[in-house]
Amino acid sequence: MSNDEFRAAMSRLASGVVLVTAQEPSLDPDDPSAPDVEDVGMTATAFMSVSLDPPLVLVSLREGSRMDELLEEQDLWAVSVLSESQRHIAGRFAMKGRLSDRLLFADIPYTRGEYTDAPLVGGALAVLECRTEQRVPAGDHTLVIGRVLTAGVPSAEGGPLTYFRGRYRQLG
Repeated sequence: MSNDEFRAAMSRLASGVVLVTAQEPSLDPDDPSAPDVEDVGMTATAFMSVSLDPPLVLVSLREGSRMDELLEEQDLWAVSVLSESQRHIAGRFAMKGRLSDRLLFADIPYTRGEYTDAPLVGGALAVLECRTEQRVPAGDHTLVIGRVLTAGVPSAEGGPLTYFRGRYRQLG
């Protein structure tokens, strides 16, 4: 089986889309005008509930990605379950090779998590704050299992944003 055959088969599995967020130390600590911390975000489609007792979730991160390296250094992070009207947010944070996410967050309404201080996207279908319980190497990814510290349902309007056959989609 080739990578292309595997990718094609797995693209037939619809998944929800989330934004994983956290904070990292300043990218330029020698610059007095630079903020002390930077918000970081990453679009993920490999996210799932693992356990109700204790409440655990799992996100799959590409090994060596910025978020993988950040969550190896610190254990607090958050998740916003994106709604069908938030496709632009998913696309924005799926871009590779960016240095700073500051501009990406600029026009997105969000609140800060009580425990993580990470951005929680306004209008998301659900928001979670997590603390890493376990990191599991899995091929070219790292499975990060997090204990859910808080969970909320700030918006009950609209359907979920999904990812199917290589594109963002809406149900229905």
